Amino acid sequence: MLQHATSRPPQADAAPTMASLADTLAVLADVVIPTLGKGVIIRRPRVVGAAEALGLDDRAVRRMQRLRATYGTGLLRLAIPIRRHVLVLSPHDVVAILNGAPEPFSPATAEKRSALAHMEPDVSLISEGAERGVRRRFNEQVLETGCPVHRLAGAFLRAIDEETGALLAQAGGTLTWGAFTAMWQRLVRRIVLGEGAADDGELTDMLARLRGAANWAFLHPGRSRLRRRFHARLDGHLARAAPDSLAGMIAAIPAAAAAAPADQTTQYLFAFDAGAIATMRALALLAAHPAEMRRVQDEIAAAGPDGRADLPRGRAVVLESLRLWPTTPAILRETTRDVALAGTVLPKNTSLLIFAPYFHRDDETLSWAHRFTPDLWLADAPGDGWPLMPFSGGPAVCPAVRLVPMVASAVIATILTRGAVALADPARLDPLRLPGTLDYNTLRFRLG
Repeated sequence: MLQHATSRPPQADAAPTMASLADTLAVLADVVIPTLGKGVIIRRPRVVGAAEALGLDDRAVRRMQRLRATYGTGLLRLAIPIRRHVLVLSPHDVVAILNGAPEPFSPATAEKRSALAHMEPDVSLISEGAERGVRRRFNEQVLETGCPVHRLAGAFLRAIDEETGALLAQAGGTLTWGAFTAMWQRLVRRIVLGEGAADDGELTDMLARLRGAANWAFLHPGRSRLRRRFHARLDGHLARAAPDSLAGMIAAIPAAAAAAPADQTTQYLFAFDAGAIATMRALALLAAHPAEMRRVQDEIAAAGPDGRADLPRGRAVVLESLRLWPTTPAILRETTRDVALAGTVLPKNTSLLIFAPYFHRDDETLSWAHRFTPDLWLADAPGDGWPLMPFSGGPAVCPAVRLVPMVASAVIATILTRGAVALADPARLDPLRLPGTLDYNTLRFRLG
């Protein structure tokens, strides 16, 4: 998704261009506040619905385009006192920054640390130095980051078939987000912790309350008692080390305790939410594009029940839903030292913001910005060097970059083999120009 780039020759005494106060306030109003308002750790349904109704994501992209027209494609510092905040406007710089993790562009930003400390203070994402290395390798081993098909795919497919089958049997001809996400959470607990955790909805509810506090980052005092209760419950599931689950893999890793497995597992449980959102939106895209629906159905039929772990076109549809509507719109990095980039010098502790919708939906550059184009993801270099970041990118790419699309596409395949799927409100998605926001909470499907 990202190709290596080298930053342009620096000028040792240069600094990023400073945005005017008016433009800084416009960025806060059009980009930052709506993104925070929707919820960065757990979504706020009413705000997501308002974002679609008001076209807030389209508005944010247009704001970024106006900044580029005004200031060019260089790094742009916002006029915010105390802490340096810099917007990234160039695709070249995006690639250099993402490929420069964890040094000198660290994912462990102050903002992430203050949010994730509410529930997983030792997670790899906000770790540094040797600890980060140990925890990152652990995650890559458990999630099999480099493998298109996870070794436990057979067990996962059985769980998908059972859980999705039960969902459709109870759906009564209509599939809603509420029913789908309840099924998805059961499925995730089975994949991560084993079949014995499938009914432990309390574990998910506890984590949701912790995530609600994390949405407020340093503005919330924290829920330490709830966190202890949650981790005690989670530790019980991990101790059982159910075979055919990620917990079973964790138990088989020598010296796994050094990687703080409970905190890494917490991340698995909550980050899988993005997969549910992407899956629901991918179903909507297929329902709105009959020709692509037929191609996916043909692939599913050719693969057969045992081949649903490896559906390239199905995965492409999931990735395209994440391009159109990124579940991680704000990708943050922080400089660990003074660093030269793009003809400027960024001091240590500079916060860098990469706003993914701006790059994914830049209709001034990309002819396909607002169209459903899953074939992008079947190419060797999606975007032909343009930064597409459904799972971030570079050395700090999400370690579930293969596992989540595998699970999501298998769920879609199981649904499509049980009957026809149509949008209850087909006019909601115009294939000629897809909306900047799609509120998954209100999607409804008619099932054949």
